[in-house]
Amino acid sequence: MKVVHFIAGIDKKEGGTSEYMRLLGSELKNHIEVIVATGVSANPIDIKGVKIKFFETSVLRWFSMLKEFRSFLVAEKPDIVHINGIWSPENWGFQKKAQELGIKVILSPHGMLEPWIIDQNSWKKKLGLFFYQRKAVETAKYLHTTAEMEALNIQYLGFKTPIHIIPNGIDLNDIKGVKKNYGTKKIIFLSRIHPKKGIELLLEAWRNSNTEGWLLEIAGNGDENYIANLSQSAQDLKNVNFVGAKYGQEKWDFLKSGDVMILPTHSENFGIVVAEALAIGVPVITTQGTPWEDLEIHECGWWISLSVFNLQKMIAKVINTPANELESMGKKGRRLVTEKYEIRSVASKMNELYKKTLEY
Repeated sequence: MKVVHFIAGIDKKEGGTSEYMRLLGSELKNHIEVIVATGVSANPIDIKGVKIKFFETSVLRWFSMLKEFRSFLVAEKPDIVHINGIWSPENWGFQKKAQELGIKVILSPHGMLEPWIIDQNSWKKKLGLFFYQRKAVETAKYLHTTAEMEALNIQYLGFKTPIHIIPNGIDLNDIKGVKKNYGTKKIIFLSRIHPKKGIELLLEAWRNSNTEGWLLEIAGNGDENYIANLSQSAQDLKNVNFVGAKYGQEKWDFLKSGDVMILPTHSENFGIVVAEALAIGVPVITTQGTPWEDLEIHECGWWISLSVFNLQKMIAKVINTPANELESMGKKGRRLVTEKYEIRSVASKMNELYKKTLEY
């Protein structure tokens, strides 16, 4: 079986979706032939053992781009095309060419139909739905979501396309060692720095809390002006540091340095950094804008409604939680990831979905 994954970009700056593609592609290649088709970018991630085809994607060269998509698909003859993400016209263009050639399509919205996302630039989303996006969703053979919450939100919008729920995963072999020293008195944020991540609310909550002796470190990349404005707004907070992007072993070392990882996001379809923190043995605070109810069920973190007040309560709770209790939570989180979110299990489930699609 040959599957082409199309994703708008796999640049390191894309964050979770690029990491998802790297992890899934690296493991799927052990089951099937995988090709990743994507847009040209400055710093694309490496997906070991997987062929990557780069396209100059731009609506300014729409017709020539579509012609290139078709020629590529004719040459490769994939059994399935798996589209990752929506709203980008090139995603729809690639799907359209695949379907014209009779190739079955699976579509992963990657949280881009979540209520908070829909509300951002809502008039553009309405135009996109009218001209191409609704048809793209409705004509896919299957939708793939990472959690039941995402599936329910898609159904609430009126879509009837069959949905398969398969979580994202992480490769535990990537992790070199786990957290051993608790009591560092540090809370960390690690993600793409973007307005949807709720960092402004976190800074306000930190400002309103008694955090003497504690440190908040914020790591990630994003729009330089936005990061500069955030950093400027936090100048009065002497125990808050913006520490830049973290990759590879530096990322794992940063995660291990925290007693707790916090992701105060408005919306995530998964939040792979949550799984990464748990895998390293660090408890997590995140919001009900993510599908991480497992944090409460398995007692390895806190799953809260997003507000400054609730973030203040969580900061106070962490500060007053003994180090040995945080360590116990960390061990429970690692057990959860091992049992439910390991990438081999995820890739196996995805392969089963591909088999089912070919039988459909």
